[in-house]
Amino acid sequence: MQVAVWDTYVTKKDGSIMHFDIIAPSEVKDSNIIYNYGKKYLKTKGQEAQHLTAKECRFCHIESVKPSWEAEIKQNGYFIIEMENCK
Repeated sequence: MQVAVWDTYVTKKDGSIMHFDIIAPSEVKDSNIIYNYGKKYLKTKGQEAQHLTAKECRFCHIESVKPSWEAEIKQNGYFIIEMENCK
């Protein structure tokens, strides 16, 4: 399976920048679907009111799915890689 990586930077409520990647099947071309995945993730982190648009989230590249991502992608449609300030 090929997946698209969407590089995402969101300003948290405390002003710090949260950096994470949204991983979704490469067939998902609608950016609004990707933003909704990001918004679902932000809600789990208590950051649901934060903006997530094309300004914060951009397509980066296509790569092969990693085995550790595959089950969650099949179940939820996406996988999140936490990079910085996601705790």
